[in-house]
Amino acid sequence: MEPESLKSVVLWLATGVELLAVIIIAAAVVEAVVRVVGAFNAELHPEGRTYPALSKKEEIRLRLGRWLVLGLEFLLAADILKTAVAPTWTEIGQLAAIAALRTALNHFLRREIEHARGQPESDA
Repeated sequence: MEPESLKSVVLWLATGVELLAVIIIAAAVVEAVVRVVGAFNAELHPEGRTYPALSKKEEIRLRLGRWLVLGLEFLLAADILKTAVAPTWTEIGQLAAIAALRTALNHFLRREIEHARGQPESDA
């Protein structure tokens, strides 16, 4: 395969991975909105509620956060693909910044999930 053909295939693949990330994030937002409406409705009609309102809100927020992190993982994968075929210092710097942001988001989300579950933070 010619180098330009390989580069073209990898760039198309990266675009597909970005599209998948957008779909994941959009679906997560739609799911969160549906759950928020349900939680809001439960607060308006508390007789049918069997959970504390705060924990339901926290569950929605954490679930959305987990899906967003997954979407960020796919976006990072797309950036790695793009950088692999045409690395410039600017692209490498952007990739490093994205990787650092993703790592920080994962760390803080993991801490929040463990805190919400009442588990001590692990070193994993």
